Amino acid sequence: MLTRSTRRDTPAVHAGSMADIAFLLLIFFLVTTTIAEEQGVLVRLPAWEIDAPITPSSEVFTVMLNANDELLVEEVAARSVDLPQAVYDFVLSPQRTPKQAVISLVHDRSSSYARYLEVYDALLAGYHMLWDESANRQYGKRYAMLTELQQKSIRAELPMTLSEAEPIDALKAD
Repeated sequence: MLTRSTRRDTPAVHAGSMADIAFLLLIFFLVTTTIAEEQGVLVRLPAWEIDAPITPSSEVFTVMLNANDELLVEEVAARSVDLPQAVYDFVLSPQRTPKQAVISLVHDRSSSYARYLEVYDALLAGYHMLWDESANRQYGKRYAMLTELQQKSIRAELPMTLSEAEPIDALKAD
């Protein structure tokens, strides 16, 4: 008997459509993927007024962050942990109504972003103290637990008026 050795060819893989499939998958993932973007500090700016009245200096609480990341409140060195109470006292001062109180934040271009956010958060904490106290007095709840309508009424009574001046340059200030 003759034994015949059979030689089998290995089956070929057609890779021509593989590139098309990889390209379609790439397009699919590019289209369906959302890219998270850094939001930064979200602030709603007031409407621009051409003939805006000039605010008296007794109604402006000046907070300044210099090039060395030092905090100055009314031109006196201060700590950011003391800032919420200072804002609270300024807004509720008998010298003005809460609607007249303006917080002016001025920072140097050389100041660090982390320090700027720390000061900004401290200013917001001062307003949250005010809103929480008012919410407890009126509704018996914390501000965050109120409905949207109730929160709006609190903010109408105690509006947050935060003015951010154009950043200054340390070299130009000298």
